[in-house]
Amino acid sequence: QVQLVESGGGLVQAGGSLRLSCAASGRTVSTYRMGWFRQAPGKEREFVASIRWSVAGTWYADPVKGRFTISKDNAKNTVSLQMNSLKPEDTAVYYCAAQNYGSSPGTYDYWGQGTQVTVSS
Repeated sequence: QVQLVESGGGLVQAGGSLRLSCAASGRTVSTYRMGWFRQAPGKEREFVASIRWSVAGTWYADPVKGRFTISKDNAKNTVSLQMNSLKPEDTAVYYCAAQNYGSSPGTYDYWGQGTQVTVSS
């Protein structure tokens, strides 16, 4: 079992920055990949970024490339998402998720409660 708690969401003006954090606890030894997802009103959940937990490796969705940076601190069991040059289109509930070793590709096993990010124009 892994518990994930997001923090750092809030209201920011377009062009501003925000940093989201995800604190993981429990059986993190089984974690293969950590990811960030978001869901805007009336839209399907979409992938934002991911990072391999125990080795190097990151991936970003096209809309956030060059603006968002995912990072990790294994000693603290945290994953962060630095969001720069924010746009109104980035407004969504952001979720942290963890994928276990052995899980099917694209399948995440644990999810946080979500944190609201609102970008005003």
